[in-house]
Amino acid sequence: MVVGCIVQARMGSTRLPGKVLMNADEKNPILYHVITQLQNCKFLDKIVIATTELKEDDKIEEFAASMNIDCFRGSSNDVLERYYRCAQKFSFSIIVRITADNPLIDPTLVDDVINIFNSNSFDYVSNAHIRSFPHGTEAEVFSFNALEKTWKNAKTNYEKEHVTPYLYNNPDKFNIFDVIYKENISHLRWTVDKIDDLKLVQIILSKIKKRPVLMNDIIELFSKEPNLIKINANTSKN
Repeated sequence: MVVGCIVQARMGSTRLPGKVLMNADEKNPILYHVITQLQNCKFLDKIVIATTELKEDDKIEEFAASMNIDCFRGSSNDVLERYYRCAQKFSFSIIVRITADNPLIDPTLVDDVINIFNSNSFDYVSNAHIRSFPHGTEAEVFSFNALEKTWKNAKTNYEKEHVTPYLYNNPDKFNIFDVIYKENISHLRWTVDKIDDLKLVQIILSKIKKRPVLMNDIIELFSKEPNLIKINANTSKN
């Protein structure tokens, strides 16, 4: 059983173009932090960056190579197809889906989701489908069989762009489990969609020196400096 983490990344973000290669600290871009955080996971066998075949994403492939991380290139619009082909190429039996706009992804949370998946006969486990965790901590884990079934049956552009909706919207076809936090703190966000989000991440990384940065480290920082939450309070995914 090979547990593969597929990180989707592209330069063509509509809200903040090129964000994944924008610096999150003095010298390293967002994608560097995504990768180094994930490298602290105990249950991952391999990390692959899945980007598009567009010329602008050559930079992502080059950056991945500089970190000795494999890069898979596929469809720019059909991200589900990209995931399926990537998982197929690397013979992943279990897939962990992470997006490259989460430079503070908590490896212990990712491990928790993988562990729940491995301990049961689930097709899909996520801490993001039902929101209770902060934005920027999303981890989805699913079997290759579930991905293949999704790839064969998903029809809408939305399902193909967002990879997993067909899966979690069909609980009659898949065995699904939602990881819920002890309290709803989904109003907190350290994902990077807009420039204010990036400013907050830069501040968090400058104030928290330990690596990897964990969710509880950030919550503790926010409790000491509650004004930090206001920095990106007006940004959201919608």
